[in-house]
Amino acid sequence: MSRPSRLSLVGAFAAIYLIWGSTYLAIGFGVAAIPPFLMAGIRFLAGGLVFFTVATMRGAPRPTTRDWLTTGVIGTFMAAGGNGLVSWALQTVQSGIGALLVSLVPLWVVLADWLLPPSRRPSSQASIGLVLGFGGVALLIYPTELSGLHQIDPIGASIIVLASLLWASGSIYSRRAPQPSSQALSSGMQMLGGGAVLMVLSALTGEFSQFSWTALSSGAIGAWVYVTVFGSVAYGSYLWLLKASTPAKAATYAYVNPVIALWLGHLVGDEMLSVWTMGCSIVIVAAVLLVVSR
Repeated sequence: MSRPSRLSLVGAFAAIYLIWGSTYLAIGFGVAAIPPFLMAGIRFLAGGLVFFTVATMRGAPRPTTRDWLTTGVIGTFMAAGGNGLVSWALQTVQSGIGALLVSLVPLWVVLADWLLPPSRRPSSQASIGLVLGFGGVALLIYPTELSGLHQIDPIGASIIVLASLLWASGSIYSRRAPQPSSQALSSGMQMLGGGAVLMVLSALTGEFSQFSWTALSSGAIGAWVYVTVFGSVAYGSYLWLLKASTPAKAATYAYVNPVIALWLGHLVGDEMLSVWTMGCSIVIVAAVLLVVSR
């Protein structure tokens, strides 16, 4: 893979930081009226079809059976396991809290990238940044217990923790697994694979019978469209960064997303935002700068 330009790196990081941070609230709005697996499934099928079509029109090589298998595994872990389970859990867990729980991803990614062959030991600066960021997230969670916001649904919270582990596993596998040379084609195939798994989950859980298009509000439709369009752009950017950068740096989005989600939750979703929360947010952003600048 050729050396990426600084502009492309900045654009990709901006997408996974800002867009993904805003999708938590959008998903929360959406799943209030739309079954979560169905919402995520159609989102990834639509995004995957666009990526796949564009890549094919640009002359991407025809994918092999092995390509479909490897991208299907990645899509199952990341799109279905990571995003799909988070969508389901946001029915009972507030968007800001959900983003905080997803911040476990960098820890899983760095540990897996270090322990699995070929081992990639994190640099001292990256390690300090990761520890500082995780500590900032831990401090960010602490005042919610004092203010009575610690009444988190244990099942929903556990599902998000599981989702973060599945996402991290898929991230590491995607970096090392053989995939199509075209990143757009690979991203589209992963979305299609994950979307197909989500649609199966939707059918198995009886979501089809629970859903009615006529009952949808304009707000729910808008949230669905936003997550489908912009969320797909951020997902493709993240997959590209896993190869253009490193898993540890790409995973720093999980430190910034809680900050974005908390602010949006406060301004739009009427969630609490204290001085302590803003202070911890500064610590988290500083940690991100340490890791990314290295």
